Amino acid sequence: MTDHPVFAAGRAAVITGGASGIGLAAAKRFVSMGMKVAIADLEQAALDNAAKEIAAGGGSAPLTVRTDVSSKDSVDALKDKVYDAFGEVALLMNNAGTGNGGGPFENYAGWQRVIGTNLWGVINGVQAFAPAMIAQGTPAAIINTGSKQGITCPPGDTAYNVSKAGVKVLTEGLQHALRNTEGCQVTAHLLVPGWTFTGLTARSGGEKPGGAWWPDQVIDTMLEAMGRGDFYIICPDNEVTSEIDNKRILWAAGDVVEKRPPLSRWHPDYADAFAAFVKRD
Repeated sequence: MTDHPVFAAGRAAVITGGASGIGLAAAKRFVSMGMKVAIADLEQAALDNAAKEIAAGGGSAPLTVRTDVSSKDSVDALKDKVYDAFGEVALLMNNAGTGNGGGPFENYAGWQRVIGTNLWGVINGVQAFAPAMIAQGTPAAIINTGSKQGITCPPGDTAYNVSKAGVKVLTEGLQHALRNTEGCQVTAHLLVPGWTFTGLTARSGGEKPGGAWWPDQVIDTMLEAMGRGDFYIICPDNEVTSEIDNKRILWAAGDVVEKRPPLSRWHPDYADAFAAFVKRD
């Protein structure tokens, strides 16, 4: 499935936001590979339920660590507990995230919450773990979960877009720094899921929309991409193909180059031009 050396029996993985959704799917997959897994999340009850679900699938129960990723002290404590338990970290997956932040001039508290979790959570994870992972001198990887909204930045939840754009920029800078660190065997990867069936809808028993992927499909794509050595792991879904994603990203970059209004994809004066661009071979 993957040739990346971190995915090996006996090696250790840490997943924030690991009690549900993509994080839980990753934990289950890594346990099935024989890896030692630690999952971190904000609520202990959610962690306990996730651990039971993983164990019920026939895997070893993960280490659970209640963590507020927006707090540096909390993430530092997570790092210490993981290293005390496992002695190393082969894989760090900075995956914890939240939404509903707000528009440019509203919901200041929402902005703080979303930036704190989505961006500072990743910064804290990188700062806490990366130096120790480099010092191990063994193959390792850091996966940061971004979003297409951090690349094309649709109108609506501007706070969320800003947080995920920050994750993209941080992860690009991280990979540049890692590859220029002598003797470093750690790689960085930006995971960008498409429409994925996670969160409240799934937990309440609602049916998966036809256009959405299951979290396992995101993990399949991630493993395959890491095996190829990809940095950008941009997942399609059942409605949006990779070709459409590529055109949307190119159009967004074209706003700058072509001096169009920002977010012209959603500007009525550019609707026909965008539609023609997407159809172009």
